[in-house]
Amino acid sequence: MPRFTSATPAPACICVEKGLMAAIDLNSDLGESFGAYRLGDDAAMMPLITSANVACGFHAGDPLVMAATLRLARAAGVAVGAHPGYPDLQGFGRRDMDLTPEEAEACVLYQLGALAAFARAEGVDLVHVKPHGALYNQAARSPALAAAVARAVARFSPGLILVGLAGSALITAGREAGLRVAAEAFPDRAYNPDGSLRSRRLPGAVLEAPAEVAAQALNLAQNGVNGQPVDTLCLHGDNPAAVEHARAVNETLTTAGLILASLKCLF
Repeated sequence: MPRFTSATPAPACICVEKGLMAAIDLNSDLGESFGAYRLGDDAAMMPLITSANVACGFHAGDPLVMAATLRLARAAGVAVGAHPGYPDLQGFGRRDMDLTPEEAEACVLYQLGALAAFARAEGVDLVHVKPHGALYNQAARSPALAAAVARAVARFSPGLILVGLAGSALITAGREAGLRVAAEAFPDRAYNPDGSLRSRRLPGAVLEAPAEVAAQALNLAQNGVNGQPVDTLCLHGDNPAAVEHARAVNETLTTAGLILASLKCLF
């Protein structure tokens, strides 16, 4: 089960008597358009989620998109986090790269600084950091890469929450770096028996039917991943059915009695 906490859907956090209500964050990867190329419907997603992971320009996003996404989040009362990825626009950050720990740390730190500049200008606080794509998946398996990501976050701001795959090396590295960590699961992705995500190269890796995505979201929220509790659920904003998925997940979770609350409220 998700943690028992004092929370309510954004924008406000109010007290809920401990032990009576379960709460979980619902996040989405947004701000992934670039220049004239539009990806996802960020405006439609915002009212359905509690946290937004904003692309920082390396795998997707550009300065104007970052600023516009932050404004949308602020208007909707959605908490904002940085979504740094590998410097791979052509591959959308989903191709493995062989960076040294020092390179990976600098890469993440650079992107945090870029988004933070826009966040300050827009009057938005950064709450969390969630790596993207191949960086996220490689850091889930590699303690050295995970430690590099966690160091970058801690050096930038030890008050930020590090989001990682439940039960992964990234969660361990975050704790070791003195960060608060949020264990994440994916309603719209298929899992391997060991709790890792099925490769997108394999059939059935991405769940498409809103009802199936919603059912998996409820199961993950209530039971976690392989016994590991989950703090936040992610819906991929680049999926053509992302808004349908978010609407179905939001309705299913709230109907089941869970409170949707941002990581800012949960921690």
